[in-house]
Amino acid sequence: MSAQSSATATGELVRVEGVSRIFGRGGRAVHAVRDVSFTAGRGELIAVRGRSGAGKTTLLNLVGGLDRPDSGRVRVAGHDLGSAGERELLALRRGTVGFVFQTFGLIPILSAAENVGVPLRLAKVPAAEREERVAVLLELVGLGGHAAQRPYELSGGQQQRVALARALANEPDLLIADEPTGQLDSETGRSIMDLIRAVVRARGMTALVATHDAALIEVADRALTLRDGRLLP
Repeated sequence: MSAQSSATATGELVRVEGVSRIFGRGGRAVHAVRDVSFTAGRGELIAVRGRSGAGKTTLLNLVGGLDRPDSGRVRVAGHDLGSAGERELLALRRGTVGFVFQTFGLIPILSAAENVGVPLRLAKVPAAEREERVAVLLELVGLGGHAAQRPYELSGGQQQRVALARALANEPDLLIADEPTGQLDSETGRSIMDLIRAVVRARGMTALVATHDAALIEVADRALTLRDGRLLP
């Protein structure tokens, strides 16, 4: 099944059309993403693979509204990210898109529960509702008994589970994970990828996961391969 037909079958959430991103100018210009097009449907887990420097992170940043393309068009949940204002992009990043990064990005002085609750505080969710949702999310990622522990008291895999729970706090439609298993051993990495797949299935989300680990790619519904910024057939 083609990318187009797969996305249509499940309800299209992401559409990327002829997108390019260039850093620098003249002879020093770096073409990080070159004329990339694809669609992603609701309920799909898509692996974005390629060697370091292939353009994976740049592409995810463009889809997540963290960067803007130099040419082409990115649409997420009906929003045209190229023409969206900063306020619209901020709302998108806080409500529609959830991010998981390789370095976890947890706040060291906060407990696991407090880290998960940060997006809910920003969204001004009432305290009682916030605490209930945080508890549910920590149970979802298998850390119900670790709510009071701080990041340095958790293993790498546990920290990544907290980061995933935080990304899910505002019930996003799109989950973007940039090398989420890059700092983990292969067994722990596979468990994180399996967890992401289970969450995507249960919540009908879309997930774009950048990885170069062939074993993890097998968990995805399909894979997009980047080489020198170009999407390979």
